[in-house]
Amino acid sequence: MSRYFIEATYKGTAYAGFQVQDNAATIQSEIQKALGVFFRQEFLLTGSSRTDAGVHALQNFFHFDFDGSIPERVIYNINAILPPDIVIKRVYAVHPGAHCRFDAVSREYRYFLYHTKNPFLSDRAYYFPYTLDKIKLQEAAAVIKEYSDFTSFSKRNTQVKNFVCTIMESEWQETSDGWVYYVKANRFLRGMVRGLTGTMLQAGRGKIDIPAFRAIIEKRDCTAADFAVPAHGLFLCRVNY
Repeated sequence: MSRYFIEATYKGTAYAGFQVQDNAATIQSEIQKALGVFFRQEFLLTGSSRTDAGVHALQNFFHFDFDGSIPERVIYNINAILPPDIVIKRVYAVHPGAHCRFDAVSREYRYFLYHTKNPFLSDRAYYFPYTLDKIKLQEAAAVIKEYSDFTSFSKRNTQVKNFVCTIMESEWQETSDGWVYYVKANRFLRGMVRGLTGTMLQAGRGKIDIPAFRAIIEKRDCTAADFAVPAHGLFLCRVNY
């Protein structure tokens, strides 16, 4: 039995997240179905990051075990079976103990905002036509790197044992369309990037100051954070091994 990694990219708009759910289309279920149709057997994928409903991925990895070799040319055939908003980029053999989730050393996310109405961005970024204070945004982003407990930015009903994350990079970047929040960490909690983004936007609009932002982090209570930004602005951009 050989272990394989899949590198995939997808637009999450039409899906109820990554993980298989009853009576809902998910990224995992679609890829498992396509593999099953082509190889005529059942597959069970493990994902490196479980993206939420509506979240996109420029890069995500999955692993599975398979008795046999998988030549590169079959990627074309599997992509032909998959819906157009999910694409497999690579399938490659790894050592039997490799784990796409536990072996990852960091993940990188970006959250996109645009400030002028644009029909070509409406499903891939958050329309946010409000004035933002760049200095306050950057101050808030820098504050995040000083902390490790992000209980306040984890949605409830999660199965994690702790809320400790190591934030390696955190910054706001101004673009021609608006803003992008970039964050890199060893792990992320459920809803964490959206919670961070939404709460920092409150600081950027002057609704809270930096001491208040710190207080939200230190409170360790998810009801204090703002998770209101929509899923479609969030992209898992890179998983590093």
